[in-house]
Amino acid sequence: MDMLWSGWGDPAKAAPLPETVTGLLRDLLGVRPRTAEPIALADIAVPAPGLEPAALQDLVAAAGGEEHVRTDAETRVRHTRGKSTPDLLRIRDGEVDADLPAAVVLPADHDEVVAVLRVCTGHGLPVVPFGGGTSVVGGLAPAGRRPFVALDLRRMDRMLALDPVSRTATLQPGLRAPQAEALLAEHGFTLGHFPQSYEWASIGGFAATRSSGQASAGYGRFDEMVLGLTVATPEGTLDTGRAPRSAAGPDLRQLLLGSEGAFGVITSVTVRIRPVPQTRVYEGWRFASFEEGATALRRLAQDGPRPTVLRLSDETETLVGLAQPDAIGGGLPADAGCLAITGYEGTEEDTAHRREQAAAVLRACGGTPLGEEPGRRWAHGRYSAPYLRDSLLDAGAFAETLETATFWSGIPGLYAAVRDALTGTLTEAGTPPLVMCHISHVYENGASLYFTVVSAQGEDPLKHWERAKRAANDAIIEAGGTITHHHGVGTDHRDWYVREAGALGVEALRAVKRRLDPSGLLNPGVLLPLD
Repeated sequence: MDMLWSGWGDPAKAAPLPETVTGLLRDLLGVRPRTAEPIALADIAVPAPGLEPAALQDLVAAAGGEEHVRTDAETRVRHTRGKSTPDLLRIRDGEVDADLPAAVVLPADHDEVVAVLRVCTGHGLPVVPFGGGTSVVGGLAPAGRRPFVALDLRRMDRMLALDPVSRTATLQPGLRAPQAEALLAEHGFTLGHFPQSYEWASIGGFAATRSSGQASAGYGRFDEMVLGLTVATPEGTLDTGRAPRSAAGPDLRQLLLGSEGAFGVITSVTVRIRPVPQTRVYEGWRFASFEEGATALRRLAQDGPRPTVLRLSDETETLVGLAQPDAIGGGLPADAGCLAITGYEGTEEDTAHRREQAAAVLRACGGTPLGEEPGRRWAHGRYSAPYLRDSLLDAGAFAETLETATFWSGIPGLYAAVRDALTGTLTEAGTPPLVMCHISHVYENGASLYFTVVSAQGEDPLKHWERAKRAANDAIIEAGGTITHHHGVGTDHRDWYVREAGALGVEALRAVKRRLDPSGLLNPGVLLPLD
């Protein structure tokens, strides 16, 4: 099944907002219902593909048949941009021209990817790898207005190998996360990677963006799971990962992870896997303040025992109920404080031990146990936030997210700087926002901050958000944070990534791109500015 073309996920899971929420939006933020319905897919004016007949013929030959090269209007629209709020607002208004692929090509294996790249190089066609289509940072919107090819990897959806002794699996990039989990579960294993995009995102996309899942405290980030990569480039094939760790020079895996299709197309990923846990337990804790809760999370991250899931919502997110998206508008008390969710997965004995020891730390830090009900509600709604975003858009609100990370000592300053930038800029624009935040990923030395912004759309929501996003990005860099923790760079963060990496660092990456992609055809303008 394809994702909803003008929103997130499965259309059957979308639900209108409860009256408590629409009333809050109206009274607090001045949100008014949309004056016009979104355009229908069939009514979008889609220009001709613009491909030369010879190029189309060569693509058909490289992909193994006409059925694997699609130029119809609906397929091309479905491969236009990703799923950020600006992406959705544009496509709901029928605006597709600038980012519409000329053709969607569906290769079956590594050799066909190599062949397609060879054809595209010969005809000067840019190539945008397409996995689940879940990018929220402009990662599927190449710079320039030349005809380009969307390389949809969905046919590459197999598990190529499983080594139960070493606990590794080799997966193709088009395999979506639920299907990967199902294949691994047949052998008693799990990857343990459950980001909010889990239902739709692909294995290749996880690697290309350095994804981080909601159980990262226990299982680690996706880039920490990757042991090997095979990557097709216009100049040939790269194979990395002969051993789990090596001292044989710089690790090329780290160069390719997070490269977002700018250096090559990932065609297989070897990952470490773990046994399916015997038990999973999630519970809630209340802290009087975000500062108090952050101290508790830091204690667990640094000194243990570390839960598998560890996250903390600030006062606003807790009060609104976004900490448990399926309970939004549930009328939490004004003194709700901050909700923390802890989760434990593993053997019965290990889970019980870590839970008991962690509870002692949380109590010592001022936490009040709320039992398993908040944890169950979080687990039930853990993939619901993108659907909630669509419902907010339908109601006339603007809703978007951004994230960053820093060291523990920098968390308070970064939190305040981003909140102030978003609130000040959007208020000046006449659309005062509700700004919420949570800590979603923790490390011994720091943590991530994930912000959600809701406001009225106003007369020009895209312009308002562009100004606010720029202000927030500037605040992140000036406060010492990283411009992205797990969403990726794309085009939205590219200019700030340049500031973060520094001039010499960017030139080093340009040199890599010139060697692997001399014509500059791989996802141009994504990750790095055009030359």
